[in-house]
Amino acid sequence: MHILVTGAAGMLGRKLTERLVRDGGLNGRQIDKLTLLDVMPPTNPTSFAGKTDMVAADLSMPGKAARAIEDRPNIIFHLAGVVSGEAELDFDKGYRVNLDGTRALLEAIRASGDGYRPRLVYTSSIAVFGAPFPESIPDDFHLTPLTSYGTQKAIGEALLADYTRRGFCDGVGIRLPSIVVRPGKPNKAASGFFSGIIREPLAGVEAALPVSETVVHTHASPRAAIGFLMHAAGLAGDALGARINLAMPGVCCTVAEQIASLRRIAGERVAARIRRAHDPLVARIVDGWPQRIEARRARELGFKAESSFDEIVRIHIDEDRGGTFVD
Repeated sequence: MHILVTGAAGMLGRKLTERLVRDGGLNGRQIDKLTLLDVMPPTNPTSFAGKTDMVAADLSMPGKAARAIEDRPNIIFHLAGVVSGEAELDFDKGYRVNLDGTRALLEAIRASGDGYRPRLVYTSSIAVFGAPFPESIPDDFHLTPLTSYGTQKAIGEALLADYTRRGFCDGVGIRLPSIVVRPGKPNKAASGFFSGIIREPLAGVEAALPVSETVVHTHASPRAAIGFLMHAAGLAGDALGARINLAMPGVCCTVAEQIASLRRIAGERVAARIRRAHDPLVARIVDGWPQRIEARRARELGFKAESSFDEIVRIHIDEDRGGTFVD
């Protein structure tokens, strides 16, 4: 089996690659080839026994998407994209990468013809929803995004559904909650502070909190996100029906409850490294996101997330900090 991962140099791309290499297979089939694509050269997984192609390319550029799928990967994980805050600040870049790149990939698959119909797992976002919100977002809630990023993802979902309906690909769209705790350096995602207020204090560094502690949001760990992706790759098409875009489950809590989890696990000195610093742009973006996600269909289809934010913090300490933190 041949698997293509776009956005392979990003956090989820790296973790997905590590998991695929470690398992050596997916859905009971051996992985013979991995194609890893990003605008920056991805890291070569030297422990992988099969063939690996490392591709540095922007899918929105002419011919790049066609070249990426010329060896007809069986499964495509489409993770490439510009994050929410950057898409809001740079309108042209957001639409070029998040929309034009996705459309180019779908068109390349369609143009390949000859019955080629790969499973395409598309990472969408709960940013496709927009206020006013009910207490919990049901599976049939309408898409009214309030950011450019959310709009780009909503259009991508619609394209994926149409190309799947027409038989060009076999698509599944997963609407990710905020993925925390992200390892590494902060990025330009408006949701980045959800990770920052845990990651930085555990590393002995001060973290800025740009919103009120009363903000409510839904989270899942990187481990859960990789589980979502791999589970989506194996879902039977008849189980999905025509509604192929699904909101993923997660842990719903306030920022104050996040901080309380950090305090319980790491102590008061670590939690005291969080500094309140209101940011109007971030606050406005976050106010336009849903708080609690019902995710009934996803749970019924076997998608699983953590049961508490304490569990999410411990996963970060164990998997990304070697089991330790700076007291």
